Amino acid sequence: MRSELEQSGRKLEQPDEEQLGKPDEEQGHQQDAEKQNDEQEEQLQAQHVEQDEAFAEELTAIRRYLHRNPELSGEEKETTAAIRGWLEKEGVRLADEYTLRTGLIAEVGQTEGPVVALRADIDALPIQEQTGLEFASQIAGRMHACGHDAHTAILVGAARLLKQREARLPGRVRLIFQPSEEKATGARQVIQSGALDEVQAIFGLHNKPDLRVGTVGIREGALMAAADGFVVKVEGVGTHAAVPEAGIDPIVVASHIVTALQAIVSRNVSAQESAVISVTKIHSGTAWNVIPEEAVLDGTVRTFDEKVRALIRERFNQVVSGVAAAYGTRATVRWIQGPPAVVNDELLAENAVQAAQQLGLNTVRPLPSPAGEDFSFYQKEVPGLFLFLGTSGPHEWHHPGFDVNEQALPLGAHLLAALAEHALYRLQGQIRC
Repeated sequence: MRSELEQSGRKLEQPDEEQLGKPDEEQGHQQDAEKQNDEQEEQLQAQHVEQDEAFAEELTAIRRYLHRNPELSGEEKETTAAIRGWLEKEGVRLADEYTLRTGLIAEVGQTEGPVVALRADIDALPIQEQTGLEFASQIAGRMHACGHDAHTAILVGAARLLKQREARLPGRVRLIFQPSEEKATGARQVIQSGALDEVQAIFGLHNKPDLRVGTVGIREGALMAAADGFVVKVEGVGTHAAVPEAGIDPIVVASHIVTALQAIVSRNVSAQESAVISVTKIHSGTAWNVIPEEAVLDGTVRTFDEKVRALIRERFNQVVSGVAAAYGTRATVRWIQGPPAVVNDELLAENAVQAAQQLGLNTVRPLPSPAGEDFSFYQKEVPGLFLFLGTSGPHEWHHPGFDVNEQALPLGAHLLAALAEHALYRLQGQIRC
């Protein structure tokens, strides 16, 4: 697709034979006109660059304010107030009819026509920052170590771009600034508020440190994993450590359970599927010479397919109860059901590749990530697309040294705005290139 600048400028064209035969004076007038057109094109391009630089600076300032002032899941009151102020400055309507304790909903566009949604998460993590940045967190033990500050700045930027195009939008774009993603409860709060009513498609993005700035990861189907947790409690019979035969050692039982769990994936899940079972905590005992009464295991299961998810849960329960029974005791399993897998709509993914490439972005098909994302709850309600935005970061998510390259902010804003606008036109039966 040719840019407006390319279409408005005449460029240097090769003269044809008729032009070669024109008098010198006429050729001189033509050269003057072409020079004037070139100068006008350069002025337009300079104005465009200047506006883009100012836009990038504004988004950077927003991101840095949020980074200095991180708030944990469910506590994002000041963050919400700041977002409200930025949107009001742009003249964006705040959809307060959708009530959230923290976070907010806004809208841009027309009252008639289709509705699509854009979502950003706004919460931080309980991590002590170790970046050394001049705008590092001012609150001890709290940090935007997952880039939600960048996601918020990007959506504010997309809101501004869409507001500028509001008169020509063939519908509405609902802007969801979602709380509590890190606890996987925020998306369900938004759905319960009614903010997904009428929405026909939803888009979101997440920064990706291992992708370069200017690159977008777009994949149809499963992109991120279902993230479930478990707590296993093994019942033992306490006794003196010198006479273990008088009791039942829950530590031995728990150890065999850990080992047995590792065979579930390798011997029950097809090589064409993916799954992870990780035991991450073991708690037992209070003294060096006492066999304790119980042992507790904690961990997580990650899957990309609902059938595999159900199979692992079934086999997990069987393995735990079977190993415990073999040692003459019992164990109970408590499941902590997290968000399902992020599964992208195929058509939305295909259209997004086109939209990204029209913006000059490089597109790749990334490998699925075993990390979880509660954006998946939206995809259970409406077709959705979640994508990765390259940020050339020095560390992975949730690292105390995590940071994003801020050059990605305006790219993300333009991309989200384009995805929403293109989706509205397609839902109206119009193809917009």
